[in-house]
Amino acid sequence: MCGIIGILGNEEAAPLLVGGLKRLEYRGYDSAGIATLSNGSIERCRAQGKLVNLEEKLAGNPISGTVGIGHTRWATHGGPTEDNAHPHATDKVAVVHNGIIENYATLKEEMEQHQYRFETETDTEVVAHLVTHYMNQGMSPQEAADKTLSRLEGAFAIVMIFAGEHNLMIGVRQGTPLAVGYGEGEMYVASDSYALAPLTKKICFLEDGDRVSVTREGVRIYSNDNQTLEREIRITAQSGATTGKGEYDHFMLKEIYEQPAVIGDTLGAFVHPSTGRINIPDDVLEALTSAPRLTLVACGTAFYACMLAKYWFEQVARIPCEIDVASEFRYREAPMPEGGLAIFVSQSGETLDTLEALRYCKSQGQRILSIINTIESTIERESDLVLHTLAGPEIGVASTKAFTTQITTLACMAFAAARANKQITVEQMQEMGEALRHIPSVAAQILQYDGAVKNIAEEIKDARDVLYLGRGSFYPIALEGALKLKEISYIHAEGYAAGEMKHGPIALIDESVPVVVVAPGNDPLFEKTASNVQETVARSGKVFLITDEAGAKSLKDQTTWVVTLGDIHPFIAPILYAIPVQLLAYHVAVAKGTDVDQPRNLAKSVTVE
Repeated sequence: MCGIIGILGNEEAAPLLVGGLKRLEYRGYDSAGIATLSNGSIERCRAQGKLVNLEEKLAGNPISGTVGIGHTRWATHGGPTEDNAHPHATDKVAVVHNGIIENYATLKEEMEQHQYRFETETDTEVVAHLVTHYMNQGMSPQEAADKTLSRLEGAFAIVMIFAGEHNLMIGVRQGTPLAVGYGEGEMYVASDSYALAPLTKKICFLEDGDRVSVTREGVRIYSNDNQTLEREIRITAQSGATTGKGEYDHFMLKEIYEQPAVIGDTLGAFVHPSTGRINIPDDVLEALTSAPRLTLVACGTAFYACMLAKYWFEQVARIPCEIDVASEFRYREAPMPEGGLAIFVSQSGETLDTLEALRYCKSQGQRILSIINTIESTIERESDLVLHTLAGPEIGVASTKAFTTQITTLACMAFAAARANKQITVEQMQEMGEALRHIPSVAAQILQYDGAVKNIAEEIKDARDVLYLGRGSFYPIALEGALKLKEISYIHAEGYAAGEMKHGPIALIDESVPVVVVAPGNDPLFEKTASNVQETVARSGKVFLITDEAGAKSLKDQTTWVVTLGDIHPFIAPILYAIPVQLLAYHVAVAKGTDVDQPRNLAKSVTVE
């Protein structure tokens, strides 16, 4: 969510700020704005909605200056209006902010008693007024900013510029990411290195509690008690290239079609090129096989990746495994086993709920392994061990290729652990290894069903409710399918373990409720799922079955729609069955005319709890 960029430059800042905000669009937002210093005064331009609206306003009323800050906002306090858009400003300071100021109501009441007038519904505006209040008392911008920051409670990243100060920018990181970029006579600040990729390769990632005073000559990083801190300057691996949609109408469709390639890239990190043997790094394998218990924690789609991995780790590798939603995990104060391994899965590596769960596990003596897609993230820096999924930048808010590369990575881990623990035979090892190697080619074949899924989507698009059913390792795929549909089409959808249908969801079924069933015929639990299909049909429900030839033949008289995939090894089948449910969600959303890549109210990277 929310993106920040700040520039102390030597050329017009406004185009560079907008360019940086475009590179942050993937995070999700519902308004945007920039502020610059022009002849010592603060000028602002803000707009509700997408960046194109901001660009149109700037074209009509350009703002000048070589110093500026920009922001894409995902609404928390107050609606997604132009008034609530950042930057917030007074005549003395302009502020952009990610995160939440938890004590803003108390501070706002105090400022109102000093006759400061609030014009927005946001928590951020109190920062601008508090800094202004201290400057009106005779403090310098630096002193006023530091006193203000010391009074704030919550998780936040803040960047400020000041009227008349063309060589000063002040920022802070407290639980929400912030990075500093080093140029030649120019300096930059941003919420992640993607925003700065075309401007500089030299990046310093701030740590929690760090404050930073930036001038063109350099940077001072310091603590809240004003002690100077040293932080490593890195050469970032991020590319400045802009990722376009190419021939595709949406990023989401492009990313669905990239899956054979990126799954292949991810497998390439684990497959020996000459022997074909699946390997994971020795330290990761040792951590997996020596742990008395694995604890997997994540949010949203990544949590469903963890849920699927639990089946693999327990059934195949015979390693005890617990899974938890990150936003709930640390509040349970779960007892952790001595020598345990905690695994965290995140596309962005910045999800705050996941990061706080990681820190809890560290405090409990757990070894930390993270599986992430975005390089140079906070979660990566705070982990003992890291595996990167090689999905590349994922722009669509609804995760597709990041999910399938996550579960591919987890499958390789479970397979390697099973082999090391001697839980599979030589024959099984060969079969499973060969199946893993063939995922990219099978994924490419499944994409050929795109047209068939599109036709079915036309039949489902007007539904008010859709149910998804799956058993065993296909239960997480049902959950993920339902999540995708609700995320981008806004149709109410729920995923259920198929055996639970009779315990409540069956009451919802009638001729108006499509039921999507994910069930290959070669699955050992297929016959049980088939009985749930028959129960659905008996109540006039319409079934969309995603299966193989054996499943389609068995239920040929029970389904309204069917997509028949080839025969796929059961170990890897859940990875591949994720693709049709992604396509279904995509085509339903397109048919309904929703914003597929940036659905309402959602953010790519959620950096508040």
